[in-house]
Amino acid sequence: MQLIDIGANLTHDGFDHDRAAVLQRARDAGVARMIVTGASREHSPKALALARAHPGELFATAGVHPHHATEYTDECDAEMRELLSHPEVVAVGECGLDYFRDFSPRPAQRRAFERQLQIAVDTGKPLFLHQRDAHADFVSIMREFDGKLGPAVVHCFTGTREELFDCLDHDWHIGITGWLCDERRGQHLRELVKHIPANRLMIETDAPYLLPRTVKPQPSHRRNEPMYLAHIVEELARDRGEAVDATAAATTATATAFFGLPD
Repeated sequence: MQLIDIGANLTHDGFDHDRAAVLQRARDAGVARMIVTGASREHSPKALALARAHPGELFATAGVHPHHATEYTDECDAEMRELLSHPEVVAVGECGLDYFRDFSPRPAQRRAFERQLQIAVDTGKPLFLHQRDAHADFVSIMREFDGKLGPAVVHCFTGTREELFDCLDHDWHIGITGWLCDERRGQHLRELVKHIPANRLMIETDAPYLLPRTVKPQPSHRRNEPMYLAHIVEELARDRGEAVDATAAATTATATAFFGLPD
């Protein structure tokens, strides 16, 4: 298998002591390429630097997560635009809305989201989107940019059947993580993933978060790594009633086309 992890927070300080080993374990597990998530003013430049250090294997996004929306100033906007001028930065984001934690005021979240959508319009780059407990406002803001945006992926989808079909009706892609493997919170996804067209489906770990709970044996720590993408694709294939190789090939082809990666 040649897998693509479309969302790995490899700049997280939890990887500082063994990042090279993490990357090697990912390669050994068939993860050929990874998109390093940029989600703040601090970490978006680090994502670009990491991608530059591993050309052809790592790529980056640049954006400001709704948790950090209050840092989205004019200067921040200029910084994001500069980062997105580099070919290694293949998507705008992680950006969107998060009403589950409300770490930033909702008006600030909406303003930061709108400004990053405008960057996507101006650059033509795809969108790497975050939405949690904010579906109605999220869709409303996206609709303001109808006909202007390129492709978009709703990363780490955890929503309802209605939200999934709403996303698909808007031609957005769907990112599936190890949330699928959580018997407490992700059981509904087991049925929903059957309805995602192969050309809209991508896979991700969101490492170091969301270690799949069905990995056996469970590691002594709770840190997720890109190597566990192989486990996620096996579970996803089973739920979709597909051969693992078929699901792997389809998600890789979709991610390659979505991000404009070299074949």
